[in-house]
Amino acid sequence: MTATVVIAGRPNVGKSTLFNRLAGRRLALVDDMPGLTRDRKEAEAEIGSRKIRLIDTAGLEEAEKGSIAARMRQQSETAIADGDVILFMIDARAGVTPADELFAEEVRASGKPVIVVANKCESRAGEAGYYDAFRLGMGEAVAISAEHGEGMGELHARLAEALGELGETQDEGDAAETEDERKRRPLRLAIVGRPNAGKSTLVNTLLGEERMITGPEPGLTRDSVASDFTWQGRPVKLFDTAGLRRKSRISERVEKLAVGDALNAIRFAEVVALLIDVDQALDKQDLQIADLVEREGRALVIGVNKWDLVEDRDRRLKALRERVGFALPQVKGVPVVPVSALSGRGAEKLMKAVFEVYEAWNRRVPTAALNRWFAEMLERHSPPAAAGRRIKLRYITQSNARPPTFIVFCTRPEELPESYTRYLVNGLRESFGLNSVPIRLHLRKPKNPYDDRNDRR
Repeated sequence: MTATVVIAGRPNVGKSTLFNRLAGRRLALVDDMPGLTRDRKEAEAEIGSRKIRLIDTAGLEEAEKGSIAARMRQQSETAIADGDVILFMIDARAGVTPADELFAEEVRASGKPVIVVANKCESRAGEAGYYDAFRLGMGEAVAISAEHGEGMGELHARLAEALGELGETQDEGDAAETEDERKRRPLRLAIVGRPNAGKSTLVNTLLGEERMITGPEPGLTRDSVASDFTWQGRPVKLFDTAGLRRKSRISERVEKLAVGDALNAIRFAEVVALLIDVDQALDKQDLQIADLVEREGRALVIGVNKWDLVEDRDRRLKALRERVGFALPQVKGVPVVPVSALSGRGAEKLMKAVFEVYEAWNRRVPTAALNRWFAEMLERHSPPAAAGRRIKLRYITQSNARPPTFIVFCTRPEELPESYTRYLVNGLRESFGLNSVPIRLHLRKPKNPYDDRNDRR
């Protein structure tokens, strides 16, 4: 049975733009004028290996009975009732409005799985609205820019997860089929690095065929090429990308497009393998690429190419790992794997590391274990006082995986030192095996239902 995904929200938050983006073609009219969409628009789309029925709806808004707006709203409510998964969109630049909160209650009341989508997050102007979305009580939002295509990889992943969970609640035949689909869904792996690091050679080695053009000339690969292969029975979709160099060195229009395509491959990937040349290991550009991968929330593995040419390998590898640990504390414990893309030595170890960090990237910590850990961390090292007043950390919860995301509720979160946040993040890594993957730790102030002072201000 084809699942139905409904895009809902108030007018002019970008629903039709997202509809076109997910459908892969321009089907719905898009304009700054609110209320342009009136009727439901449908299209077939594909999330992972699963086909879905996608519905674009008119904006949810208050309206007089019998008016066109009221009929538009009724159409939207009917679509929500018929949907299997709801994408509830907000405008991150505007933040959560009273209308958003009102309609979020209606969507929650439907009992359907809901993914909050914070649109227009392409700049810092949308950052506050993204965090504000927690007020809706539907979990962590997915930050996207429907117009520019940013964050679509994360949205696809969340949708695929929701559709998989949906399958488990269906009848036994459908559940078995969904489980089988999930086993067949390939891990998305992007090979990235500077020009001429050996990315295409490594891809050919993994595939076992000369699929990519290789040579000593830098920049042979221009667009991101996807290839499917199987590693120890696990399907993998492999992306070979153009070499990433500093912006000041990007001149030709074709190369600019190629670099943009490589960045999109990183955003769409689940695991990114950064391939570096052992003779130019970890220069500034390599570190910037690794930092980009972390900021995009992807799991990271570092492959050191041309290892067969190295002498005194133990000392060299130890020095490289120490430098990675010092230069990339935000992904502490990232695997550093020596490889030879030409001969294939080390390729098995690289792929083993890829699947290990993929498991960590998807990990959810049991609530009981997380609470025990939190109590131990507070007992071992309590948070420092700020301006003579204690900061009380109430509790912690994991709001999401891919990457692991946690929320700590505390008094005066803005005054908790960054060093204490790092203490908690490092503790999560060490206690739950979350090395090499980004960890998102958000601080929130719990709302006191008996305190109305904030309402009077």
